[in-house]
Amino acid sequence: MQESFFALIAQTIERFADKTVLEDVDRGAALTYAELDRMSARFARLLDELGLRKGDRVAVQVAKSPEALALYLACLRAGFVFLPMNPAYRSGEVAYMLRDAEPTLFVCDPTRVGELSAVAAGAGVAHLLTLDAAGSGSLTERSRDLPEDFPPVALAAQDYAAMLYTSGTTGRPKGAPLSHGNLASNARVLVESWGFTAEDVLLHALPIYHAHGLFVACHCVLLSGASMLWLARFDRAKVLALLPRATVMMGVPTFYVRLLEDPAFGPETCRNIRLFVSGSAPLPAEAWKAFKARTGQEILERYGMSEILMHTTNPLRGERRPGSVGLPFPGSEVRIVDDADRILGPGEVGHVQVRGPNVFRGYWRLPEKNREEFTADGWFRTGDMGMLGRDGYLTLVGRAKDLIITGGLNVYPKEVEDVLDALPGVRESAVIGLPHPDFGEAVTAVVVPEPGVEHSEEAILAAVRRALAGFKVPKRVLFVEELPRNSMGKVQKRDLRERFAGLYRRQEKA
Repeated sequence: MQESFFALIAQTIERFADKTVLEDVDRGAALTYAELDRMSARFARLLDELGLRKGDRVAVQVAKSPEALALYLACLRAGFVFLPMNPAYRSGEVAYMLRDAEPTLFVCDPTRVGELSAVAAGAGVAHLLTLDAAGSGSLTERSRDLPEDFPPVALAAQDYAAMLYTSGTTGRPKGAPLSHGNLASNARVLVESWGFTAEDVLLHALPIYHAHGLFVACHCVLLSGASMLWLARFDRAKVLALLPRATVMMGVPTFYVRLLEDPAFGPETCRNIRLFVSGSAPLPAEAWKAFKARTGQEILERYGMSEILMHTTNPLRGERRPGSVGLPFPGSEVRIVDDADRILGPGEVGHVQVRGPNVFRGYWRLPEKNREEFTADGWFRTGDMGMLGRDGYLTLVGRAKDLIITGGLNVYPKEVEDVLDALPGVRESAVIGLPHPDFGEAVTAVVVPEPGVEHSEEAILAAVRRALAGFKVPKRVLFVEELPRNSMGKVQKRDLRERFAGLYRRQEKA
């Protein structure tokens, strides 16, 4: 039985061969399903002629382009393992991943060949090709005249299709291999749960080195016969101009906050949109409410991560609850446990564990880590903290590593952040624990005010005291112009903890 995920996509390609799959707005060009298929076949043939074999890794650090998407499809059809990297990674970060993954081929931007060819050689990579944002480079040049057919390689569901490296917020990044079965099961359930059809037009402004832009967005299109309006990156003016042509938009919370900052954004802009989806980072409840008030649209928030793809979602039809990431997708399970893996009841905060066909089998070449991260009965420890309502809705309260223990009491940052974010004139906040000589950790708020708004630390603390128990009230409020984020919009609390690590120690000496 053919278990290749590409074989599933090929069925869509056959049905919609002459239909536009992707309109590259920046280049002013369009690509049909058949053209994308032929391009991926040429790429697969080139890689095959280079000597790559089933299971070989293909590391890719390039700008977003239709050709990069075709290279991903080429790897799926030929049985290679696609390993995308953030183009912002510097040579040391690239070197670590190449040594760890041991790819046979590395594809990079032509402008970085001088810098990265030695890195690739040092990691033992056999072949190096290039690809730039305009689709030029040795990958396209060497494949241009090759035959445009390449039958999908016979694969098993457990064969690896892709590998993402985790963001590495603690320690070194870890490779998370995903199988053809993981991708196929998750793509099917996304299309069904979110109602994707061939009539849909997805506004795609996400990067494609990440699960959100590559697996969630592109898979929904490629399995339903829909089309994409393709932007190299989020540009508010371009997004505002394109939204009336789209039916679905996927984005990180920052996209929606930026749209709300433009007074021209409103119901008319969204007149044809049937679904806004947010993910990759928590969407503040206040932003969700402001978006609904402005547009009448309720953003659908869901929950996933590199290791598990998408796992829960607010419903397409039904209550979309601000601050919640909804219910498990069909076939997926969630449970909340204490430190001893004992199951907790509704409303109790604990560790989020998941199980399902979308969940990976374990980190790349880290057997000891995998024994820690999976329970004896096969549940994956996500590292997130959360609680389940009596109706099954999952609410996340933060990462386990972000839990603050102050004076022996647990404080979940999100609870405090929700209060802060609801205050007038507060754009966003991050709550962290910092070393304190008396309390062990001190609850500390880092606040970004709205432009032109001045706050007093005392007034904010007074407002929090009215809403929360005393031990949850921050000891200090620090004001910054912006919060540090990674490329997908997640606030980097580790950076904040490092930046302000000596705050209370300095106070003691003062």
